[in-house]
Parts: sequence; C-alpha cells; structure tokens
Amino acid sequence: MNRFTAFICLILTIPSFAFTDSDIASHQREMATRPVGERIAYWAGRFVGVPYDPDPLGEYVTKRAIVADDRVDCMYLTFRTVELALGRSPKESVEIALDKRFKDRGILEKGVVLNYDDRFQYGEDMLDSGKWGKEITDEIGPVSFIKGSRGRELVRMISKETLIKMFREKKKVPLNSGDIIFFVKAPEKRVIDEIVGHIGIIKRKGNDIYLIHASGRKNGDGRVKKVLLRDYVLSMPFSGVRVGRFP
Repeated sequence: MNRFTAFICLILTIPSFAFTDSDIASHQREMATRPVGERIAYWAGRFVGVPYDPDPLGEYVTKRAIVADDRVDCMYLTFRTVELALGRSPKESVEIALDKRFKDRGILEKGVVLNYDDRFQYGEDMLDSGKWGKEITDEIGPVSFIKGSRGRELVRMISKETLIKMFREKKKVPLNSGDIIFFVKAPEKRVIDEIVGHIGIIKRKGNDIYLIHASGRKNGDGRVKKVLLRDYVLSMPFSGVRVGRFP
C-alpha cells in the first residue's frame, strides 16, 4: 500500500456526522406519519455521538450558517432536531429554521445568515415565545418558584428535589418523547442573567425516560449523549426544569 492509498484509507475511516440532503429526505419520508414528538425524539437520537461544539457563540453563528451538523451545542441540537422533525424536506426544514431560531425571522442570502443577532440566545426566551412548543411544566408535577431575571420577577419550575422524589417513589412522570426540557440555573450561578442553563430532548421507551443532550463545556470537549433522565437529575447542577411540548 503506497502513502496516497494509506492516506485515503485513513480519511475514509474518520467518522462524519453531517447528514446529506438525500439522507435527511429519506428519513423525513420514513417518519412523516409518526406523531411530532416521536419525530423530534428520532432526530435527536440521530445526533447521539456527534461532537460538542466548543465555540462560545456556537459554530453555526460564527459561520453564519443554518446547517452545521458536525458539532452541536444544546441550543443548536434543539433547533436542528425540531426543524428536521417538522420539515417534510431539507428545504422546508431550512424555512422552519428561519422562523423558529429567531425572535422575528432569519434572513438567508446565498447560504449566509445576515441577522443572527436576532436569534434566540436564552432558553427561557425560546420557551416563552411559544415558537418552541407549549409550556407544560404545570402538567408534569408540583411547581415551585425561583427568582427570575431580565424582567421576570419569578419563574415557575419543577424543582430538582421534586423530580428526585418522583423518581424515587416511582411516581409516573408524564414526560413524552419529543418534550423539550429546559434546565433552570440557581440565581447565584448565573453569569449573563440566563435562567435556563441547558436544554435537552426527551425520549421515552415504556417506563424508561431518557435525556438526549449535547454534553460538554465551551472550553472543553464532549458529545451528544443519551442517558436516563433519573440518573442525570440526581447529579445535575441545576435547580429544576421547565418543559415544552409540540402539539
């Protein structure tokens, strides 16, 4: 084997996490008749193993790209998963992205986003906007309140302690596949007045509830993981959760 052949073989063994349009279209056709929550969980599962995006802004923002599937953070994972689930084609998913990622609407010219400064930068703004599903926090379990920020005096959430109690007492936790779970930070741990510190997607299989999330740090590494929600909650650094669901 010569050096060139060896180099080609090496390249072919390096995993690629980007989806082609033909791959996306095929899976969208396959999933078209499934409930929206199932579609969201399905696409989230397709990202398991994708490397974490360490870019502080998000690589997609820095590159002003709509599609940047090689590396993801928790917000991009949520964006892209829902867009792929709701779209009936790769092109339609891009149109959905231009609506849902932005407070108003994104502007795309020649593949470049011109107004990412109008994007959702806070998880709580996503949920409160209504673009990212209906908030169903009250339907999941007993709620408590935590100090808000940026004009919100108080925020409703299900506390970490309540969730742990529900899991330990084997109470039914009415989370469904495709639910979006927003993890709430304690006021003393907030850096830029953010209320939500992390976002993930729920995948339910029988009585088992999984969290699919981009696990990593902006100054480190990581990847998209699928873990039991119970296990995550037991050691999570967050005070509680809010939940959104698409109808």
